[in-house]
Amino acid sequence: MRRRELLKYAAAVAVVGPLGLKTASAAEPLKIGVVGPKTGPLAAGAATTHFPNFKLWAKEVNDRGGLKLKDGPRKVEPPETIKAVERLATVDKADFIMPVFATGFNLAAAPTYAKYGYPLITVSCITDQIDRLIKQYPNMFIVSGATTQFASSAISVLKKLKDGGQMGNKVAVVNVADDFGIELANAGRPLFKDAGFEIVYDKSYPLGTQDLAPVVKAAKAASPDAFVAWSYPPDTFALLEQAKIEGLAVKAYYSAVGTAFPGFYGKYGALAENVLGLGGIKTTPELDAWYKTHKEVTGVDADYGGSPFYYAMLQIVTQAIETVGSMDLKAITAYIKANKFKTIVGELDIRNQKLDKIWTVGQWQNGKFVAVNGVGFTEFAPVNLKTWA
Repeated sequence: MRRRELLKYAAAVAVVGPLGLKTASAAEPLKIGVVGPKTGPLAAGAATTHFPNFKLWAKEVNDRGGLKLKDGPRKVEPPETIKAVERLATVDKADFIMPVFATGFNLAAAPTYAKYGYPLITVSCITDQIDRLIKQYPNMFIVSGATTQFASSAISVLKKLKDGGQMGNKVAVVNVADDFGIELANAGRPLFKDAGFEIVYDKSYPLGTQDLAPVVKAAKAASPDAFVAWSYPPDTFALLEQAKIEGLAVKAYYSAVGTAFPGFYGKYGALAENVLGLGGIKTTPELDAWYKTHKEVTGVDADYGGSPFYYAMLQIVTQAIETVGSMDLKAITAYIKANKFKTIVGELDIRNQKLDKIWTVGQWQNGKFVAVNGVGFTEFAPVNLKTWA
C-alpha cells in the first residue's frame, strides 16, 4: 500500500491502533468521521476520554498509510450531533464514522448511523435499553455496560461495607438530569432498597448546574452514611469540593463520570483518596505501556475507566477492517459479529453486540484508580472507607 500523508484537521481528534488497509484508490486518504462536544458541560469528558484516543489512532494509522479525520460540531445539542453525522454520511462521504460522545447523543444518533449503514460501536453509552437497541439496530455495538450493571456494582460495594459493620445504611443520592443520570437514579432506587439501604436524600440537578452547594448542604442535613452521585465530570469535580466545604464526612463517597480522570486526583490529591467512582482498572505491563504512549502522543493523561475501552474499541475496528481488507461496512459489521478480539484490556467478545466484561467501580488508592468491582473480571482491590483530609 502506498504511504499517504495525514491531512491537517482543525480539532484535537485522536485514534489508536495500527491499520493496514488495501483500498481501491490508494491515492486518496480514507475519511474517518469524528463527532463530539468541544464546548459545554460535556466538553471536559470528551477532551479526556473521547478525542485523545482518536488522535493517537490517527498518528499510528497514518504512520502506516494515512487517514483524513473530518471534524464534528462544537455545539453539544443532540440535533447538532445528528446533523453532523448526517453531513459526514451524505456530504463528506465518510468511509467510517466513529461513535459520538455521551449516552444521550449515542441514543439520538443511532437511527442516523443505521440509516446510512455505518456500524455504531459506542463506548460512552451506559443504558438499560441495550437489548432493545441492538434488536432495533443490527449495526449497533455497545462496548460498555448496562445502567443496572453500573448501579448494582456500586451498590454492591457499599453493601459489603454496610454488612461488614463499617458504616450504616443511610445514603444520599443525587443525579444529573439527563439520560445517563436519570437512568442510573431510576435503576438504583430499588437496588438500594433490596440491599437494605434507606435513601434519606434523593435529588436531581440540571445538566450544566454551576452551583451545587445547595445540593450538598441538603445532603449533609440528611445525615447520610454514604453519598452517591450519578454525575458527569463538571459536577463530579464540583461535588467533592462542596463536600469538603460543607463537611460531608461520609464513610463512603461515590461519584460517576470524571472520578477516573487523572485531573480529578491531580486537583484534589489527598481529598480524592478513597473516593469511589465509575471505572477503575487492573494494571498490566501492556496497559502501563499504552498509558505512557497515550500521554506522549496526545499530551493528555488517559483516564482510568473509559479511555482503555475506547482504545479497545478502536483495536476492534482496526482488526475488523484489516481482515476484511476494504471499507465494506456490511462486511466489517459481520466480521465483528462473528469474532472475538485481543485488546489492551484482554480478549473482548461483542458478538452479541454488547460487551462481555468491564470494570465498573474504581477507587483512588495511593494515587491509582484501581478496580474494586466489575462484570466478567474476577480480581479486584479491597475497598477502603473514605478518609477526609
